[in-house]
Amino acid sequence: MENTKKMRTWLDDLNLDHPLVIAGPCSAETEEQVLKIAHELKDTDVSYFRAGIWKPRTRPGNFEGVGALGLKWLQKVKAETGMKVCTEVANAAHVKLALEHDIDLLWIGARSTVSPFIMQEIAEALKGTDKPVLVKNPVNPDLALWLGGIERIYSSGVKNIGAIHRGFSTYAKTKYRNTPEWQLAIEFQNKYPDIPLINDPSHITGKRDMIHEVSQEALDLNFDGLMIETHYDPDNAWSDAAQQVTPATLVQIMKDLKIRKESNSEEEYTKTLNTLRAQIDVVDNQIIDLLGKRMQAADGIGELKKSKNVAVLQSKRWNEILGKMVLEGEQHGLSEEFILRMFKAVHQESINHQEKVING
Repeated sequence: MENTKKMRTWLDDLNLDHPLVIAGPCSAETEEQVLKIAHELKDTDVSYFRAGIWKPRTRPGNFEGVGALGLKWLQKVKAETGMKVCTEVANAAHVKLALEHDIDLLWIGARSTVSPFIMQEIAEALKGTDKPVLVKNPVNPDLALWLGGIERIYSSGVKNIGAIHRGFSTYAKTKYRNTPEWQLAIEFQNKYPDIPLINDPSHITGKRDMIHEVSQEALDLNFDGLMIETHYDPDNAWSDAAQQVTPATLVQIMKDLKIRKESNSEEEYTKTLNTLRAQIDVVDNQIIDLLGKRMQAADGIGELKKSKNVAVLQSKRWNEILGKMVLEGEQHGLSEEFILRMFKAVHQESINHQEKVING
């Protein structure tokens, strides 16, 4: 799959003067609910009205969607508001029904992207369609798996494609429902800059009061749009209540978001930017040099432990380091989350060095 400007034709043809916005309830609950939300979103920045028809749940017994009946409600949304509509498809049967009901855009969820078998089944069912198809990242932070899913869709002849970044599951405790792993999204953009990339702050945050913050960060990273779950009565939604916003809140979020320019041709801006980047390059080289020296010390510790037959992992010492570094980081304006991620990586590399010495 080669990057080409044609990949974003479906988005460019909308001629938007703002980021693409996909909004609507997590789940279609009733016909009245769907139409009420749609009418409140009419004449806003929303280009596609979304609603979950089939809802994959972690455990049985939770609301799993109204099923194909909801597709008729989406048809009514199109007829009454003029908005394009979209929903998630998780298998070939879903695709068939969605296409039969002329749903304008389909997306494939994170639980489906994780399986090449499911993605191939969906890809074959999509053959011949000119509908835009968006692929959410898999639940685990695996760029190859994400790109592989998109490649399967592309190989089936679907040319109107896009990606949705909804964050990644993690066992670690963070402020997010699904950690953004922004660097992975940036790497995606570097590989395929013309595949429209949509951010899903609802699933990343799991909390409505963080939607604006994450949306702004996504736009600052040149994302093409946002998918935001919207409900007229979020607290009483049948699924994912905590992460949905009201239509009025969505409108305010879009007003408050700042759209940054990708660059600025002013000479003073360019000069200052180049100076600051040069400073970062110098510091980055110093960081690499210091990490190299740290690992040399770790090699020495490995030799000492080998001579005394001592285990590599010393949990008490590690916890002391971590606690101290979190406090040090705070004094330098570094978040606890960043410090934990960075020093866990450094610690793992140190363990690798010691094990290599001991086992060598």
